[in-house]
Amino acid sequence: MTVTERHSASELRELAERAGRELEEAPALEVLRWAAATFGDRFAVTSSMEDAVVAHLASRARPGVDVVFLDTGYHFPETLGTRDAVDAVLDVRVVTLTPERTVAQQDAEYGPKLHDRDPDRCCALRKVAPLETGLRPYDAWATGLRRDESPTRAHTPVVAWDERRRKVKIAPIARWTQDDVDAYVAEHGVLTNPLLTDGYASVGCAPCTRRVREGEDARAGRWAGSGKTECGIHL
Repeated sequence: MTVTERHSASELRELAERAGRELEEAPALEVLRWAAATFGDRFAVTSSMEDAVVAHLASRARPGVDVVFLDTGYHFPETLGTRDAVDAVLDVRVVTLTPERTVAQQDAEYGPKLHDRDPDRCCALRKVAPLETGLRPYDAWATGLRRDESPTRAHTPVVAWDERRRKVKIAPIARWTQDDVDAYVAEHGVLTNPLLTDGYASVGCAPCTRRVREGEDARAGRWAGSGKTECGIHL
């Protein structure tokens, strides 16, 4: 099958299951080259703009690849600046998704600071729903998930079937450690969010992200004190 032909859901599932076995130990760039060759324009990368590692890798595998970014309306200025820099510097096409409601419209409908009162609902409205819509043109999507980030991500597959979205989900750096990320950034001069040098180990929406303390895992600064560890995109 060529990349000009549309894959059926059953074919996508079979591709994901086979690749999950065959590419488990493959280098990240090889995984992304497989995705680019298999899906062509129907392959995209998602990025929170914490860093541009996966976007950089994907640009080497498929120059001009779509990099999908969710602008929730609550991002740090540094995150939006990183997005703009990635768009300007890398050979990619940044696609910015926005929620159905502006922050003001959401406040009017649900009350101010929904992120404090019901963070799951806020994430569903501002992250999960826009991504569901934004990924419709694609058959496969890549993320920057890593197994070392938190216990909830410890078993992240390199390639898997995303049943909810009926797409192939790819985590090319799932087996990487933070040291691997740092080494790649240093070797290739990859763009990173300035907040990573200001005490933040994981960067999300400003109201729900704090600096991490010594000994905490990278995700401890997200929704601190709420018991919440994921926005819902990867659940």
